[in-house]
Amino acid sequence: MSTVRTLSNARDPVAPPAGTWRIGLSRGPTQRAVLIDRRTVAANGLLALLLAAVALASLCLGSVPIAPQAALRAIFGQGDAMDVFVIQELRLARVEAALLTGAAFSLAGCLTQTLARNRLATPGIIGIDNGATAFAVATVTGVSAHFAPAVMALAGAATATAVTFSLAGGIGTRGYRFIVAGLGVGAAFRAVTHLMLARAPIDDANAAYAWTVGSLNAPEAGSIALLAAGLVVGMVAALMLARSLAVLRFSDATAQTLGINVRGCRLAALAIAVVLSALAVAVAGPVALVALMGPEIARHLSSHRGVPLVGAALAGAAIMTAADLAGRLLLAPIEIPVGLVTAVVGGPFLLWILLRPGHRIAP
Repeated sequence: MSTVRTLSNARDPVAPPAGTWRIGLSRGPTQRAVLIDRRTVAANGLLALLLAAVALASLCLGSVPIAPQAALRAIFGQGDAMDVFVIQELRLARVEAALLTGAAFSLAGCLTQTLARNRLATPGIIGIDNGATAFAVATVTGVSAHFAPAVMALAGAATATAVTFSLAGGIGTRGYRFIVAGLGVGAAFRAVTHLMLARAPIDDANAAYAWTVGSLNAPEAGSIALLAAGLVVGMVAALMLARSLAVLRFSDATAQTLGINVRGCRLAALAIAVVLSALAVAVAGPVALVALMGPEIARHLSSHRGVPLVGAALAGAAIMTAADLAGRLLLAPIEIPVGLVTAVVGGPFLLWILLRPGHRIAP
């Protein structure tokens, strides 16, 4: 627990807690200030550097290796014509999709984990991703070809969320009942997806298969732009809820005593998670366990005073980009879908969370 010391300086009568910086926002009798945790800043800086390194490696490595300096110049259309073609036409959009989908999945996972007060309650586990996938696959198999995949994915995610909370007993439900209901809803939507694929023409089924396991091959520019806009808005909205989310980790009575609108905060955070998950699924499909690994890594690196929203987004983006790079290189020229790579890595990671000594499922 941090201690507060009184100083003799009248303009700064109270020292900030240990391990934090205080930035004053106003002066006068009603002074306002923001406390910034030093460890969280350092952790986010480290994750940002790791993300930049992984993104640059993804641009440089492949069947046509490109030097880092040449890759950076090619982003702006400068340098050798072949380098510019490879970067701008083949790799840049893929890296952008990996960064955005990884950040969206992980931020959504951080929000749902906080709402359920359980680290296993990610969008992929509680059925949101499967609902979005089922509705989005309907656009590929011709069942509902009149709507864009992003619109259908959002409708599917919202439907799965509504059904899960109805079965679990409402928005205030916490713990394993919520997870069990989500597992059942996700299994039902997964069965619907497989049924549509089984009844679809072979060409449509082949086109949708890579999407159902999670793939970043040839992402659509429109879906990427929509996801980028949604991620910016979602991150800003989540940061505005950061203080309330930190209090939600305690009991409802404690949160209400501290002036938090518990139901309103939960609804807002859940809406952000649903939109982010749906938009990410529309780009890459249901990529497994990124929403579990990203927030967990961010928690271990940052302070436990708050919810690591920014750190989770950075960690998820780095995981997705690294997994996509590994899928392109490990068995080249055969490409492994990114969802299979994250599932192989995330399975042992999940077991480590559950079996390590002294683990806590609550975030």
